[in-house]
Amino acid sequence: MYNSQLPTDGSNAPKGTSMEVGVYEPRIERHGNERIRSLLKSFGLRTSLIRLKVIDALLSAAESERSLGVRGVHSHLLDLDIPLSFLSVREVLKRLCSEGVIVLNPDKSYSLHPQAAAILHRD
Repeated sequence: MYNSQLPTDGSNAPKGTSMEVGVYEPRIERHGNERIRSLLKSFGLRTSLIRLKVIDALLSAAESERSLGVRGVHSHLLDLDIPLSFLSVREVLKRLCSEGVIVLNPDKSYSLHPQAAAILHRD
């Protein structure tokens, strides 16, 4: 079936788009994730998409001086169109907590452990 939106010259870029946009945007995002990857590695944890997104959500909340519990993290991820189940988010938070990457505060919100925050700010 012929699709008029696909290029016919063998390139993968749709007509009217700049190749530069596709080249530079992922590097910016990946650079942000590199700090979190380094953090997970320093705690002996494998990198996974859900761990990256959960830690990023906690970092975003901390930057805007908000606190997030399980529901808050889950809602934040859904707002970003990241379809993770509530149970998955809860289990990741529990695992990160047990490994010392994050802490459960008395108000049932989560935040980075001071040691983890120091590692992130060091890089």
